[in-house]
Amino acid sequence: MVNEELKERFVDKKTGIEYVRQGDYYIPNLVFSSEGRNYKIRKYGRMKLNYLKNHKKAEYSIMLIEGTLNKYLHDIDEECENRLRRIMKDFAEQENITEELKANNQMEWVQAMNNIKNRAEEIILNELIYV
Repeated sequence: MVNEELKERFVDKKTGIEYVRQGDYYIPNLVFSSEGRNYKIRKYGRMKLNYLKNHKKAEYSIMLIEGTLNKYLHDIDEECENRLRRIMKDFAEQENITEELKANNQMEWVQAMNNIKNRAEEIILNELIYV
């Protein structure tokens, strides 16, 4: 077969991906969209990203190729932050951790709030991150 017979570009009808010839090989012409590049991804988004890369490789690859990964991670991060605040507030009310305790005994308040935060974060990790 002579190289002149090979097309410079073609689109795979099954996947919709365009391929470009580089020498004797066809390389996928994948272009990331500029959409979603300005999302801030903080702690929980990075944790979800790490989980996807290590345990859900197919989902990670699909979202990366489709350009939806950053928005997904940002949304997870926001949901985790909101849920953490809600759970901590509920736990603090249930356990009667008040501003009065904070004013009278700061060390006890800090200990109780750290305990609450750790429990709330464990809930978030099990329900939103590691699924």
